[in-house]
Amino acid sequence: MKRLIFAFATAILLTACFKKEASIKEELHTSTKVLNEGISNERLSRIDSMLSQSIEENKVPGAVALISRNGKNVYHKAFGLADNTSGKTLEKDAIFRIASQTKAITSTAVMMLWEEGKFGLDEPILKYIPEFKNAILLKSFNEADSSFTTIPAENYITIRHLLTHTSGLGYGQIDGDSRFKKIYAKAGVIDLFTTKDISIAESVKILAKLPLHHNPGERFTYSESIDVLGYFIEIISGMPLDEFFKTRIFEPLGMKDTQFYLPESKYDRLVTVQTFENGQWVKFPVTFYDTDYPKKGAKRFFSGGAGLTSTASDYAKFLNMYLNGGELNGKRLLSRTTVETILTNQIPYISEDINAVHGLAFGLVDKKKHDLGGNGSEGTFEWGGYFNTQYFADPKENLIGILMKQTQRTKNDDTSTKFRILVNAVLAD
Repeated sequence: MKRLIFAFATAILLTACFKKEASIKEELHTSTKVLNEGISNERLSRIDSMLSQSIEENKVPGAVALISRNGKNVYHKAFGLADNTSGKTLEKDAIFRIASQTKAITSTAVMMLWEEGKFGLDEPILKYIPEFKNAILLKSFNEADSSFTTIPAENYITIRHLLTHTSGLGYGQIDGDSRFKKIYAKAGVIDLFTTKDISIAESVKILAKLPLHHNPGERFTYSESIDVLGYFIEIISGMPLDEFFKTRIFEPLGMKDTQFYLPESKYDRLVTVQTFENGQWVKFPVTFYDTDYPKKGAKRFFSGGAGLTSTASDYAKFLNMYLNGGELNGKRLLSRTTVETILTNQIPYISEDINAVHGLAFGLVDKKKHDLGGNGSEGTFEWGGYFNTQYFADPKENLIGILMKQTQRTKNDDTSTKFRILVNAVLAD
């Protein structure tokens, strides 16, 4: 009996030793892999410390961070909680509302159709959406009842204007001009996301008849231009926007967790949007939208400018497609030359005035911004989302940084700025 017990104990000990040895080998393999991509493990740990400390200091409730180098994810970690009320831990595969990170995907879809010869970038949008035929500018506004007068615009909105946010359209509830907030609200324009039973086509047709901030092409004004392009894609492709995205972009790239609205099987992976009140993180209340829109309501408003949900790893695949010249894992979405066009400043004639450089899908880092430090190489493309998600991709260094959070009305959150600096500092080759 003693021999049997001894043999059994020995077997358990040997199994444990083998598992420990396998674990050490895996750690060494991972460490070597990271070092082979020119990344300093010691410097990566600074990101751990920064995000952990930020959570302790209640700057953020939680975050998922990802770094990709040379097409490989060399860092992917989750910190903090997905929901503080329930104490739910944030996981790496958590699903986030990526809001304006949707814009680059919509713009990519536009350029895919452009490559097929479906239209010209400098054609007026009214050719495809006739409601835009009478472009008008705001002349006067009555605060009492939100009525207004207009004058004709000097030219028409083109597809290029929409891609570069120079169309003159506004952004309703998040517009910097309170007059346009009131005009859009009174007209019934849906600005970002909704649980209401309305389609993007219905909203865009209302938007088309409203006054512009300025003549098309005159200035950069962040706007609902990309929502217009979402509807435009439906017209050109003959497919609903969600279906076009799924079949032409998400499935080819293996983006299995990117969609407008979630199936019930993924509800528990959606991170809660939180705000800090009375010393604790709580769910953000319903305002002009309900943060639960990805899993409730009519689920038929496909906002090309702000509607998608996704994960950090899925979005890394999308960005790596760009760093790889329009192709990923044998699936080509764009030609190399089209990618070059997309990543070229399209508004050089106004960039100096607004300190903004924009291509046909992304904001861009120019020499001036590069020289300030911490922003990546010249040519880095970037953007973020309404719920404090962010990304940047550096073609020169073949480097991607993604930081996903779900917060609103935060005051002391400096994690996005710090994360970008720390990511650029991990390069050791």
